[in-house]
Amino acid sequence: MGKIFRGIVLAIIGILGVILSLLSSTDLISSPNSNLNSKKIDKNIKKLRELRWFNDLYIDERHHKSFFINVRVRKYLQSNILVSRLKNNKKEQQKFIQLLEYVAKKRD
Repeated sequence: MGKIFRGIVLAIIGILGVILSLLSSTDLISSPNSNLNSKKIDKNIKKLRELRWFNDLYIDERHHKSFFINVRVRKYLQSNILVSRLKNNKKEQQKFIQLLEYVAKKRD
């Protein structure tokens, strides 16, 4: 009876180890900021600041914090594809502005 119980406990521990390993590899339990590339984000912000509409948002007190602390905004700005769309597409600019407004409203 003792050997069976010990075998069951070891099997459960092994299964839990596999589950935790899978969860951590899919970012479900790791830090949401762990995969953000700050250098890339800063580079993209620098490119976008050349555009007047973006620079106005960037220096606006309501939105300035979001560029540094909000994960959704930072993930958006990390994407070269989205940043390229932002530079060339009015609809994408409106989406981004709506995101900033949503974040500001949620924070207030």
